Amino acid sequence: MMVTPMSREDRSSAMSRLKIAIVLLVGVSGGLIAFQSGADTVGMLAATVSGLLLGVLLTWYLTWITR
Repeated sequence: MMVTPMSREDRSSAMSRLKIAIVLLVGVSGGLIAFQSGADTVGMLAATVSGLLLGVLLTWYLTWITR
């Protein structure tokens, strides 16, 4: 069975999905940590939004250093 190389479109699509997954993983983990520590709804929301922002910054940084 032969495996062909990925096209540019496939590679770009896969990288976009990976970046979205990293942002969501970091954001949701912030909310889950707040939940486990007993934060109220506002605290969990703030932790999730902060985590999403941190995930975006982390993804940007990782993209920047790998170019």
